[in-house]
Amino acid sequence: MEESATIAMAQKARDLKSKGVDVISLSMGEPNFKTPDHIQQAAKEAIDSQKYFGYPPVPGYPDFREAIAKKFREENSIECSAANIVVSTGAKQSIANIMMSMLDAGDEVIVLSPYWVSYADVIKVAEGVPVFVKGSIDDNFKASASQIEAAITDKTKMMIFSSPCNPSGEVFTKEEIEPIVKVLEQHENIYVVSDEIYEHINFTGSHVSIGSYPSIKDRVITVNGVAKAFAMTGWRIGYICAPEVIAKACTKIQGQFTSAPNGIAQRAAMAAITTDLAPTKAMAKEYFERRQMVFDLLNEIPGVKTIMPSGAFYFLPEISSYFGKSTGKWTINNAGDLCMYLLEDAHVSLVTGEAFGVPECVRLSYAASREELKEAVKRISEALAKLQ
Repeated sequence: MEESATIAMAQKARDLKSKGVDVISLSMGEPNFKTPDHIQQAAKEAIDSQKYFGYPPVPGYPDFREAIAKKFREENSIECSAANIVVSTGAKQSIANIMMSMLDAGDEVIVLSPYWVSYADVIKVAEGVPVFVKGSIDDNFKASASQIEAAITDKTKMMIFSSPCNPSGEVFTKEEIEPIVKVLEQHENIYVVSDEIYEHINFTGSHVSIGSYPSIKDRVITVNGVAKAFAMTGWRIGYICAPEVIAKACTKIQGQFTSAPNGIAQRAAMAAITTDLAPTKAMAKEYFERRQMVFDLLNEIPGVKTIMPSGAFYFLPEISSYFGKSTGKWTINNAGDLCMYLLEDAHVSLVTGEAFGVPECVRLSYAASREELKEAVKRISEALAKLQ
């Protein structure tokens, strides 16, 4: 299993910062907002009540699971009850639970690429085999239904994708989801894991959950959480909506590995999903404005090909035109070399696209202040100009 590239790059940036270097970190998918006040208050009230200091039920508090089920019914048109919900220590654990409880050795998992860095390695740890189906930058990084159909074999157990997508920021529309559903209808043994953690950072005007399609709803596991939409990365709360037999299996796995997630964090997360979304909408508006600013700045850099993302808070620029170039001290053979060069020379941390299935790209997070983003892109431009 590889080390997470995003976490590894973030650590390199921290190491440089600890030496006094002014590093601008655009490598982690971490909002630069604070958790909204009313969510903090809910955590304080939970502590003061002195009701939540013991071990919670492994799949989460019953009232929280009921609230999550209501959210899925009302916001995502996914029919479910609390029995379908499992709360975990972040959406990452949710995905690990799914893979560990469902995959047998040799089972193939179609991974729509670009993909979130941990999908492939979690699949491998569960003894599954990732099968990558890649969307190109010319197709807005979105694989098609025909590509998915061509990748299906008698060993295919599952398909996993994210929308809005980390790392591309692209959103699968209703017109793109429906042909995929048609393919899956013909293969009744294939399950779908839909990672919708960026659901509320979506600039298309609508969010489509593949679990809302009646023909395949019994084979869809929807993953979500509070980290991105509510600036709660450190609270570590994610959850799934799954067929009950899968929810029970994930609960069993979780019961042996970690048991329930933090009780106080669950009360805070419950406040997040059951109260006014105004702070979330305000954050999304700010991301929307930063997106345009960064897009304009990136387009001024020669040799960098960029598309406008439809959601999340990432750009995935293609930078392969710099491969083979050198400063004399640095030679750029791949995206990993370019990221290390930019960290050392420009003091800006990005993540290599190799970790996301797109070796011709780098990922840039714009979940940073406007001032940091302007300065970061300026430094990147100046560093790239040195390569000949």
